[in-house]
Amino acid sequence: MSNHLRLKSKRILITAVLGLGLAGSATIALARSGDTSSADAAVTGSNSAANANDAAKTGAPAAAVDPSSPVALELKELKEAVDLQAKQFAEHSQQLDAERAALKDELARIAGLEAKLGISPDADPSAAPPGADAVVSTASSAQAVQAQVPQDWSTRVGNIEDRLKDFGPFAFSGDLRLRDEPFFGGPSNESLDQNRERFRLRFNVNAKLNEDFAGGFSLASGDINDPTSTNQTVGDFYTRKAIAIDKAFVDYTPHQFSSLTLIGGKFAYPWYNTELTWDKDLNPEGVAETLAFNLNSTPLLKKIAFVGFELPFTQVAGVSLTDQSLKSSVVYGGQIQTQWQLASWLKFGAYTGFYNYHNADPIALALAKASAKNPQTPLTGLLPLGTGNTVQNSIITTTATNEVTVGGTSYPTGVTTVTNAQFASKFGLFDSIARFDVKTASDKWPIAFIGDYVQNTEACANEDNILAAPANTATIHYSQSTNFPCNSRQRRGYWGEAQVGRGLKKGDWQFDYTRMFIEREAVLSNFDYSDIRQGSNVTEHRAQVIYEVESNVQLSFTGLFGRPLNFDSTTPPQDFLKRLQFDVVYTF
Repeated sequence: MSNHLRLKSKRILITAVLGLGLAGSATIALARSGDTSSADAAVTGSNSAANANDAAKTGAPAAAVDPSSPVALELKELKEAVDLQAKQFAEHSQQLDAERAALKDELARIAGLEAKLGISPDADPSAAPPGADAVVSTASSAQAVQAQVPQDWSTRVGNIEDRLKDFGPFAFSGDLRLRDEPFFGGPSNESLDQNRERFRLRFNVNAKLNEDFAGGFSLASGDINDPTSTNQTVGDFYTRKAIAIDKAFVDYTPHQFSSLTLIGGKFAYPWYNTELTWDKDLNPEGVAETLAFNLNSTPLLKKIAFVGFELPFTQVAGVSLTDQSLKSSVVYGGQIQTQWQLASWLKFGAYTGFYNYHNADPIALALAKASAKNPQTPLTGLLPLGTGNTVQNSIITTTATNEVTVGGTSYPTGVTTVTNAQFASKFGLFDSIARFDVKTASDKWPIAFIGDYVQNTEACANEDNILAAPANTATIHYSQSTNFPCNSRQRRGYWGEAQVGRGLKKGDWQFDYTRMFIEREAVLSNFDYSDIRQGSNVTEHRAQVIYEVESNVQLSFTGLFGRPLNFDSTTPPQDFLKRLQFDVVYTF
């Protein structure tokens, strides 16, 4: 706009100079005729005036100007300057026209994005802001446009950027965690001492499909055969790391009866739990039903909910000659949830559940690294089932060893195959959780206490179902082994946790301490907390500190200190294994 004003000022100045130049020409001409008589001058002046009037009427030039005179040269320079300024003005006008057209295109694009995102603009999105078409008309209109665009349209652009995470019915989120993890202590031979780097990457897409249906999916890093961890250890000679489907689900909540929710696929837990029984990185598969009632009008009980779930985890073919149909292994369970407002500053939650693992033995077979050629292997063609810690449940394993006979003497060939593996226990877990939430004078420092007690009601109940080893043949020798003897008294697990603070906003701190004590047959030990010393038969301490650097950047430290239980042992207990985790987490 400043160029436009300068051009206009120059035009006015040039016009004034031209006018002064013409007046000066007339004055010089009169001066040159001063040597004639006054009468002649009067007659000449009279005739000149008459001629000038006639010239004015006819449009003819009043008098010729000497091209070499200073005035003529100055006039020529001024004309050239005017022509140059006019040319520059035309170029600037073209540039302004192009910029104005580009501005309209950008506004049209903004309007289109707003329409897709469902944003209602304050002004007509198909038109430029007021004054855009007159961008070169006056300085005041130009300033008005410049003032209005940042206030109106820049705000709308910012709104679009804020809504990109919620594009139409879709919402996007995720996180990236970097971890340094040293280990020391534990076995006397230092076999667990190490220092490793790990990362976790997760990406989530959720959608509200309509009034009743929602769904989504998640992608995550980690070993695809380990259901309890999304961590990826750095190494393996810089090979590419796997990304796999971590969730894929649809849930249905009818608007006519919003207390009911049905969900199917691979989803997050619809029931409340601690990692005493279920690792937080595991996402079950199957279907679940929730019936929840909010009771805000009652004085104490504020909510009651009933959760049921049916979670198949594998299918195995029968081995009978008359029945080789696929047998499903399923977790059937449910939970009753209640939430209470005991005081204005105190909330209490009680959660009682039961998890029944129907036909859990295929898990033992997969954990025993069954042969990929074995028709009973649940992961045919893949690696065996992995786990983040050592499984401690009692397992009876049947192994076949190939032999050759030479001179009446049998010799093993060194080729062995796991033909069967079974748990000594069945798993019917009765799980009770209590949680107290205390509101303090500062919202930044809430306090929570969590207690969890679990008991396996079917510890060692599968011993009568262990299949005997097949009879030996001339080429195969069968043997059975047990990793640990089963003791039905070792069926309980305990979890106690205290939290102070929160990790929600910039500058927040949270401190956490957890005590765990898990007997050998208390839980299915490849599905519980994967970071502890071992899945069961363990005593563990956990200390955690979290600091929110920004609203989406978190620093945390976790110290895990655990060792195996030492029941019925004459040897001294093993030293505590110290496992330290230093994390940086970025969420988006």
